[in-house]
Amino acid sequence: MTDERWQEVVGHIKDTFNVLEEGKYDRDGMPGFVEFICFIAPEDKKMKLERVTHPLVTGKKTLGSRRIGGSTSVEYEYSDTEMVHKISAWQWDAVNNAWQEIKAQNFL
Repeated sequence: MTDERWQEVVGHIKDTFNVLEEGKYDRDGMPGFVEFICFIAPEDKKMKLERVTHPLVTGKKTLGSRRIGGSTSVEYEYSDTEMVHKISAWQWDAVNNAWQEIKAQNFL
């Protein structure tokens, strides 16, 4: 989803629904950021849309030793120019007091 399309969706939500919270924060320990908007949807359901933006992963290296008990780690290489965007929808579950992701296959 392009930046312009995301702004259109957020604008439509602001015009149509009661917005509870909106913001942007950095991803913990990873490059990129998360934009979100929480709102009250029809039937008084609390919903949240998130858009994760991060650089495209162009490669990865596995670092480690062949010794017993040695640890391994993965080092990712990121693009300097290309960005990746991911949209996810969440619904508040009052019983568990937590956000539950809405999966695309549930709409079929």
